[in-house]
Amino acid sequence: MAQIRIGIIMNGVTGRMGLNQHLIRSILAIRGQGGLSLGDGDVLMPDPILVGRNENRLRAIANAHGISRWSIDLERCLANGEDEIYFDSGTTGLREDNVTRAINAGKHVYCEKPLSTTVASSLRLAKKAEEAGIKHGIVQDKLFLPGVRKLRRLVDSGFFGKILSVRGEFGYWVFEGDWQPAQRPSWNYRKEEEGGIILDMFCHWRYVLDHTFAPVKSVSCVGATHIPERVDEDGDQYVCTADDAAYGSFELEGGIFAQINSSWATRVYRDELFNLQVDGTEGSAVAGLRDCKTQHRVNTPRPTWNPDLPNPFRFREHWLEVPDNGEFENGFKVQWEMFLRHVVRNTPFPHTFVDGARGVQLAELGLRSWAERRWLDVPSLDGN
Repeated sequence: MAQIRIGIIMNGVTGRMGLNQHLIRSILAIRGQGGLSLGDGDVLMPDPILVGRNENRLRAIANAHGISRWSIDLERCLANGEDEIYFDSGTTGLREDNVTRAINAGKHVYCEKPLSTTVASSLRLAKKAEEAGIKHGIVQDKLFLPGVRKLRRLVDSGFFGKILSVRGEFGYWVFEGDWQPAQRPSWNYRKEEEGGIILDMFCHWRYVLDHTFAPVKSVSCVGATHIPERVDEDGDQYVCTADDAAYGSFELEGGIFAQINSSWATRVYRDELFNLQVDGTEGSAVAGLRDCKTQHRVNTPRPTWNPDLPNPFRFREHWLEVPDNGEFENGFKVQWEMFLRHVVRNTPFPHTFVDGARGVQLAELGLRSWAERRWLDVPSLDGN
């Protein structure tokens, strides 16, 4: 048995997602379990170097987690041939330039979404990565949530019969920052800093719909900036220039109709921050982040509309829990392990930069649909 080192340049770990999900719960978790088994007796051990622009924060994170390597010099890191992978979870507006530099340096690249700010720049990155012959991947974490994985299991088993519709609710109340600190950074609400819930969440909804049900054919979207002013991290009031809610409708192949509401200005009255209900001719299911419940046609009650009498049904009691049937690890970690095996053993990894471009494409079309107040077809990006 051999232990194989793999160096990973991690850019953007001073941010919430990069630190918590990618560094602590993925790379350090893999190190903590003794490395990643490659299935042939060898073990892969990630060796991260933290990169960013804030020297003090990088040093503090490295010291807190026992990491010996960190730098504010990205060019020098990219020049180090002993680090094979570049990971980017930094600012979206800087991603095309940084990823281009990493590709030019011959690094395999793994990125948070959105891959870039436009579909054109995302496709440029995909083409450049293919021409360079490097491995490339985009984070699509929600596919690896336990609830969505259980939902996919139901789809593959034919549980639903013909799928008719998909209805999703995502969001929560993000405090305005005056009497309680906001749970999200202020750049999320500034269009000039690539903020906005459509660019953020439509990238997710594209891969969830495409990979769980069927490819998206067309989109209609209405966005909103419900909270016009907020207070930033320094206590200063600012005008919100980006959308904080999106009400999307999607036509999928096979006659499936999907609706997903996304909002940072809604209060939660459901089991989880994200719920997805699927209705089919043979059964229905409701999936959250971790749980998934089903109702088959033989268990479906027979309600009738009569507002003059008390409701005789406890509808939730007619739904059955889908069992775990195994342990579900952190979705970010699971996908990291897939990408690492892809790099060192060339195992399949379907979530490439083209998949990332599809997410940006749906966000672009959603914003355009909102501006033009109409349905828009979703062109294929295959072959790019």
